[in-house]
Amino acid sequence: MKLPIVAYGDPVLRKKAEEIDEDYPQLKELISNMFDTMYGAHGVGLAAPQIGLPIRLFVIDATPFADDEGAEEGLKDFKKVFINPIIVEESGEKWNFSEGCLSIPDISEEVSRYPNVKINYLDENFEEHEVDLTGLAARVVQHEYDHIEGKLFTDKLGPLKKAMIKSKLDNISRGQVRVDYRMKFPAQKKGR
Repeated sequence: MKLPIVAYGDPVLRKKAEEIDEDYPQLKELISNMFDTMYGAHGVGLAAPQIGLPIRLFVIDATPFADDEGAEEGLKDFKKVFINPIIVEESGEKWNFSEGCLSIPDISEEVSRYPNVKINYLDENFEEHEVDLTGLAARVVQHEYDHIEGKLFTDKLGPLKKAMIKSKLDNISRGQVRVDYRMKFPAQKKGR
């Protein structure tokens, strides 16, 4: 089932998310719905805060990047569930890449991130993993990890860029944006 994606300006996107355990209600269904929602919005990652849940959970399917010219090895099968993840290490020289976000539609900006990341997490069966990721896989993980830390990619922009997109961000929170997926807008009156 496709769920509505929470738009920029909603307080849930600024909360540091809470850990969950295997008794979290209807977790398997939630994970399935998150993948459906992500695919329906043509995304490659989706964090639980983006559907209004302040929990440490995100899903990724970076296979669309595998078809790009010069794509890195490993993206073809990079479909994962991350529960209670912890970034253990970030390394390398930061590099810029244009990022967007399903909660911030129609805005993409160059964001500087580390090329390498080591992350510890639980999968959907609550089995523990620790993996080293590089390139786009590392970038997508860092972007989604930021969501569960209450951060957005726009936080990484310089003051001038932030000022230039402020009115667009305000419009998004008011629902003055066109998207082909369901969204919940914080500045719209309830019941509309």
